[in-house]
Amino acid sequence: MPTAKTDPHHRAQPVGDPGFSSEAFLKTEGPHRRLVHIKPGGVFFSQGTESNCVFYLLAGRAKLTVVSKSGKEATISLLTVGDFIGEEAIAGAGGLRMATASAISACSATRIGRDEMIRVLHEQHAFSDLFLHFLLARGMRTQADLIDQLFNSSEKRLARTLLLMAEFGKPGEPETLIPAITQEALAEMIGTTRSRVSFFMNRFRKLGLIEYNGRIRVHKSLLNVVLHDRYTDGNAQKPNTNTRRPNGIRKPKTAGGPASTPRQAAPAPNQKTNG
Repeated sequence: MPTAKTDPHHRAQPVGDPGFSSEAFLKTEGPHRRLVHIKPGGVFFSQGTESNCVFYLLAGRAKLTVVSKSGKEATISLLTVGDFIGEEAIAGAGGLRMATASAISACSATRIGRDEMIRVLHEQHAFSDLFLHFLLARGMRTQADLIDQLFNSSEKRLARTLLLMAEFGKPGEPETLIPAITQEALAEMIGTTRSRVSFFMNRFRKLGLIEYNGRIRVHKSLLNVVLHDRYTDGNAQKPNTNTRRPNGIRKPKTAGGPASTPRQAAPAPNQKTNG
């Protein structure tokens, strides 16, 4: 029976350089990789440009947005420290970016050329494991985002977005003071109007779920809105914001007002009437 040594079709798998450090590779400059700094509102790359590199976010917050042919913009993902940005570049040469990556706050990142990224993935198993873990987490996050958009109210989507920006659910202590962001930007992220965001933010503040005076501080109690549809222990019932009545139900007449009389059905054609 052929063994690994005698089988001519067997290919030795690289075990990686024992001295290689994924952390050092991602945080330092070297061949085909460099550190970049992006100001708030600045872009890492734009939709439709060549996909020739991958970024690794070292500091700050960023987002991915897509613009339709009609000019409508939608935020499809929020990015934080430890995320790769533009990982689709390794799928094939000559591809174009499907989205725009821009900084929400001041960002620092490592820019890695496509060929260098592919080389390290092939040669260093530790780095491949790290990257695979990121891809799986990103896929699960994308599914959660889709479910949130399809089934949750805009109020719940806002609460979840604030919690994600405060990094609740990640290892370590959450950063309860989230980066400066406008209500217009929040409305764009969750797919609603600025007036609705303002309404919900005021409610969250009155209930003690958040604080904001220029910047937003998120309290852990906001999790109750997302997980249990509950606001506070003393006010567990969700306030009703739907003022519209179901179709077919009319507003009742007030006392002293004219009484409504049932409308007599019109006679069918060729039907004789009494008289």
